[in-house]
Amino acid sequence: MYGLAFLLALALRLIRLGAFPLTDTEAASALQALQVAQGARPLVGPNSAYVLLTGIFFFLFESSNFLARFVPALAGAFLVFVPLLFRGRLKPTVALVLAFFLAVDTGLLALSRQAGSSILAVTFLLFAWGFWEHRWTRLAGVFAAAAILSGTTLWAGLLGLALSWAILQSLERTPAEKTPQSGDDPDSTTSLLSSPSSATDTEPPQTAPSTPLTRDSWKPALQAFIVTFVLFGTLVFTAPGGLNGALAALLEYVRGWVAPSNVPGAQVFLSLLFYQPLTVLLALVAIVRGWLGGSRRAIRLSVWMLVALLLAVFYPAHQVHDLVWALIPLSALAALELSRHFDLRSEERVEVGGVIVLTVLILAFAWLDLASIPWTPGPSGETNLRFWLLFGALFLLLISILLVAVGWSLRTARLGAVWGITIFLTLYTLAVGLAAGRLRVNYTSELWGAGPYPTHAKLLASTVADLSEWDMGQVDAVPVTIFNVDSPALRWALRSHAITVVNALDPGAAPPILITPLLNNPGLAASYRGQDFTWGQQPNWDSALSGDWLRWLVQREMPQTYDTILLWARTDLFIDAAHQNAP
Repeated sequence: MYGLAFLLALALRLIRLGAFPLTDTEAASALQALQVAQGARPLVGPNSAYVLLTGIFFFLFESSNFLARFVPALAGAFLVFVPLLFRGRLKPTVALVLAFFLAVDTGLLALSRQAGSSILAVTFLLFAWGFWEHRWTRLAGVFAAAAILSGTTLWAGLLGLALSWAILQSLERTPAEKTPQSGDDPDSTTSLLSSPSSATDTEPPQTAPSTPLTRDSWKPALQAFIVTFVLFGTLVFTAPGGLNGALAALLEYVRGWVAPSNVPGAQVFLSLLFYQPLTVLLALVAIVRGWLGGSRRAIRLSVWMLVALLLAVFYPAHQVHDLVWALIPLSALAALELSRHFDLRSEERVEVGGVIVLTVLILAFAWLDLASIPWTPGPSGETNLRFWLLFGALFLLLISILLVAVGWSLRTARLGAVWGITIFLTLYTLAVGLAAGRLRVNYTSELWGAGPYPTHAKLLASTVADLSEWDMGQVDAVPVTIFNVDSPALRWALRSHAITVVNALDPGAAPPILITPLLNNPGLAASYRGQDFTWGQQPNWDSALSGDWLRWLVQREMPQTYDTILLWARTDLFIDAAHQNAP
């Protein structure tokens, strides 16, 4: 089953991985990886782990959009094995359900399909933690070193874990002072995932590793950490600038506490509501049940989730992807709650199945009704009717479940409703995951985006290649000059050409191909032919109205803002130039 979860995660992360061009955020790190592969020794930025690992693939194979995103996709797929490392602290069923949640989670999927180190930090740190739980100290040291080189996301995660630990220490008394309760575990530990099953659990957790940690346990971990940090951080001394990534990531994260973000904090909460409704719903039930029943596991996970969520919202330089650390405990809480509903008896399958089918059909009708509202012209009687149909369908679902509870049993109503809602919201999660992960054919506006989307990147690159082939007989022979356009995505799209970036145009120079911002230069117009290309395209979230949000929810459409650049080609590059210049 873990293998099935891994194959599912791998398929979702690799399909159409290179179909969309890299954004500026992605291309900045990909260009550094390309420099490493070409033998240069750049001063690597915060994403050292990504740059070094991707540089290896660029050295072995030709660079491409697919390979630029391959390492994060692979790391995101391997994240499903993290619950396996915590089976000593979680029930096996809970751990397995959590693996599938991690495989299809929209935020983790979107982050895994973006070039960068954010998902690497999550995977490496959780693997280091899991190996330490199993007392595999050397492996823990190896993955801890890799995590240190994985960018600013690591420091956000470590801060969240440290604050959660401090809060839990103040909430929990020592085992000697605390009266045992039915929801407590026999072995007390400070691990956030180390709570045992409560009295209502039907399956006991596996025994945690009993090997005690001693002072000498740190020695092999520290040795492995130092060796890995030096060898991997320098790519076996071929890229010494990679060690700069650990300090650069820390400094960048600290600077983020004084640098405001252009992303409103409300978008972080909206992303939870719109992208993770299933896990949010199940997690809320698990939190209420855990705090009322005194489940130490649920309490610890809920504290971790709340701290990670607040850090993502109130971090001044926050982006939506900072929410990633809250998704891990959120998914764990959802897995805790869903695993309670697997005890389906054979004699009640027909009744429960009927409730499941009824629930899915009513929710599907409600969704189709909601999806038709954006197509309804303006405020009108038809629009009001659609809203009344929506509320009526949800009310009908509630009444139907109550009638089943009275007519058959509360258990039948509970299981049918839970699994009906779970099936429907799972389909919704997969649908929005396909959009957020760029698996769809067309561009969609997503909160989990990686920056402005270079709309005409492929068209511009093919145009430059055609001009080069017409003039020199090779698609990458003509050099390109970029004037006053700071776009790593542009340099990545034209990486096969010799690129010169300038801040001022030399009046005496006449480069064969010139790329500029949208400007009116009569001198260029006299000796060049120009063509405009739409470059930076991004959703205009700030000015979106309620109708825009509804249209986005069902169609993934949002009003856009665009940046335009101009491609200037010297007239002698064209095929008809010789004919026009002939006497």
